Parts: sequence; C-alpha cells; structure tokens
Amino acid sequence: MKMLSTKATCNSHGQDSSYFLGWEAYENNPFHHTSNPNGIIQMGLAENQLSFDLLESWLSKNPDAASFKRDGKSIFRELALFQDYHGLPAFKKALVEFMAEIRGNKVSFEANNIVLTAGATSANETLMFCLAEAGDAFLLPTPYYPGFDRDLKWRTGVEIVPIHCTSSNAFQITQRALEQAYKDAQSRNLRVKGVLVTNPSNPLGTTMSRDELNLVFDFITSKGIHLISDEIYSGTVFGSSGFVSAMEVLKERSSQDEEVWKRVHIVYSLSKDLGLPGFRVGAIYSNDDMVVAAATKMSSFGLVSSQTQYLLSAMLSDKKFTTNYITENQKRLKQRQKMLVSGLQKAGINCLDSNAGLFCWVDMRHLLESDTFESELELWKKIVYEVGLNISPGSSCHCTEPGWFRVCFANMSESTLKLAVRRLKSFVTELTSITTSNHRNHHNKICKNIKKNIFTKWVFRQSVQEANRKMQAER
Repeated sequence: MKMLSTKATCNSHGQDSSYFLGWEAYENNPFHHTSNPNGIIQMGLAENQLSFDLLESWLSKNPDAASFKRDGKSIFRELALFQDYHGLPAFKKALVEFMAEIRGNKVSFEANNIVLTAGATSANETLMFCLAEAGDAFLLPTPYYPGFDRDLKWRTGVEIVPIHCTSSNAFQITQRALEQAYKDAQSRNLRVKGVLVTNPSNPLGTTMSRDELNLVFDFITSKGIHLISDEIYSGTVFGSSGFVSAMEVLKERSSQDEEVWKRVHIVYSLSKDLGLPGFRVGAIYSNDDMVVAAATKMSSFGLVSSQTQYLLSAMLSDKKFTTNYITENQKRLKQRQKMLVSGLQKAGINCLDSNAGLFCWVDMRHLLESDTFESELELWKKIVYEVGLNISPGSSCHCTEPGWFRVCFANMSESTLKLAVRRLKSFVTELTSITTSNHRNHHNKICKNIKKNIFTKWVFRQSVQEANRKMQAER
C-alpha cells in the first residue's frame, strides 16, 4: 500500500527548474556587504524594496492602525475573532479604489465583485479551479513567469500551451501565434478554456498596447473562451506609453458582446506595487457572479488575516498617501531601471526596451558559445557560481530563443546593484578576451597549417623537379 499520495510523490511542482535552483544557490551563499561580500547577489527575485521608507513613514504617523486601534481604543479582540471569508468591507472598498487610482481612474471596480486571496499565486490557482477541469488548457504567451508552471498546473491538473512570441517584434502577441497555439492544443486533444496574459509582463517589463489587447479580445470572443489578465505590476509602470488595463478595453468593447463581459477576469495583489509580498494580499476581480461566489468559497483555504486587512484599509484609504506613493514609487523604479540598463550597456549588453516592472529582459545571445539552450545554461551557471549573480535564464521562462535572461533591480540597495553590474562587466570583459584569444590562436594555427602545407608542397615540387632533371641527364 502506498503511504503517500501521487501528488506528494510526483515531480510536477517545477521546483527543479533553473529559476528555483538559482534561488537555492543564493540561499546557500547569500551576499552581504560586510559578512559575505563575495556571496551571490539575488537578482532573481522580483521584490520592490525601493519605497519602504514611504510605508514606514506612514506607519509612524498612524500608530492606531499599526496597533489595531480605532479612535484610540483597541479593537484587537474584534480582529482576533472569527471573520468570514468575504473579507472586511472597509478593506475591499479601499482596495478597489486603489486599483482604480493606479489605472488613472479610467475604470472603476465594484467591491462586491472582488474576492480576497492569499496572494496572486492563490488567485491564479483559484481561477483555474473555477474556469477549467483537469486536462483543459490555458494559452500563455512566452516568455512567461516560471511560477505559472506550479501555480496553474500542479494541483489543478490544467495544462499550459505556449503562445510562442519572438524578439522579431519585441515578443508581442500576434494573430498567427494565437491561432497556432490553439491548433497545438487541439492536436493534443486539449480543450482550450482561455488565455492568460501578464500585463505588465513578467519577465519582459513591458505593457501591452491597446491594439495587442484588442487582438486578444477578438480571439477570445471568436473562440468563446476566457481571458485572465494578471495585472499585479500595474502600479510599477514608469514609461511614457502608460498602462492599459483589460478592464479599460472591456469597457470600450462592452456593447459588442455582453457575454464577453463575464469571461474577463483580473488578478491583482499588493506584493509588487506596495512591496508587501509577505502580507499575502491578492485578489480576483470578475463580473461573473458564479465565479465570484465559487472563488469566495474557495478562498477559505487561503484567507487574508483580519489584522492585515484592517491595517491596509487604513493605509489605502489615505488618498494623500496613495497619490504620493504611486508617483514617487514609479519615479524610483524608473531611476533604478535606467541605472541597470546603462550599466549593462557599458558592459556591451543590451536590454529589451521596457516601461514597467521590477526587472529587465536582458539579451546575452552574443555571449553564448552556440545558439542552444545547453549553451544558455552553461552561461547561466558561470554567472551564478563564478560571477555570483542569481539571474533567471530565459529557458526557465519558456523563451523560444536561447540567450535571454531576466535580471531584477528593485530588491537591493543602489550600492549592491552597482557591484552586481561591475561583476558582470568584469566577466564579460574576461569572456570577450578569452574568446578573442581563442579566435587569434585558432587563426594563427590555421595560418601555420597553411604555411606548413605550402612549404610541404614546395618541397614536393622541388623533389619532383630534381628527379626530372636527373632523368633527363641520364638520357
């Protein structure tokens, strides 16, 4: 008799991905500026640590919220007792208003349509359980967040079919790629239930254009399937092109097909925009009452604590704070991204043009020994173990082109980022020098062989001529 379940003993969690193995390497040898200055710098974790001072300043000015008081009186007991899984009304109201503010108040959200979850991980998995059966499929554009292989598939049994995007058009989704992914799913006898996009993109750090979103909307409308728009980076947009939410496009198109209104779902969290992944605050937003009802029931397996909801409802209800925070946070992200891009360019490395997120999509194809994913992994291992930087290889994100890497910039101090860039620059200089030397040695070897061959042929010709002269003399 088996003592453990199939789920417990299977290897489908994705923990053996290079994305997670890089974390393991970092945890075994973490960088510290004094105690371990030669350790591995964590550049594979998309955390936003650039605006903690703004949060801490608000907490110091609002001690009642942090100490669970209302009008100076403790409400600790009230918060400590049982709360149902619908969430605190005050927090849900504050959260939907914050979501609207991030989107420039171009769209509004109803508090009754939101379901609170323990982070975006839980939100995405819950939507899989609500929208699909085991063996059904969702189409995802590549490259995509490596954690989706765990979040969407592991417990639900739902399959992921890639929408292959390439660098030829900056990895934007095309009609051809959508149709091909749909055909690929059908050839595997998978029923496609929807498309999931991350907007802004993780790992690209780019926002989807209105045209690209309309293309996806046309596709899901024609196929009669769902759209999940994971918008957890919506508050990190710092570029001029701005952010267009799926809800904004849906609002513009709502008169075309009322049924589509129920098939578009938003995932959000406060992990990236507020830099609070440890608070485990995620949310599902849907216009389908049945999805909201089912997801609310499922949320009992991953609730947000009442204490967390109370604290954040007070913070997000402070409009002066949220307005300043959004603006200042985006400014800091832009400065930090510029620092990384500029540093990499000086090292001879380019990045995909980006306008959002906590990372850059970095092009190191020219550093590969060959145009293969094996070569990409060899380069990645050198960068992790020799250079001491944990970055994420494109293959872990299911990129179709070897040599791309995701590099995070917002989870460390400015001085640490500068050190990381210096390390990488030294590595590239040394690698280029070795490559140049190898090419030179190879060239010299070829030249020597050519000279040797020429000399050999000359000696042979001389021998033949001498033999011919002797023969003529003998005659």
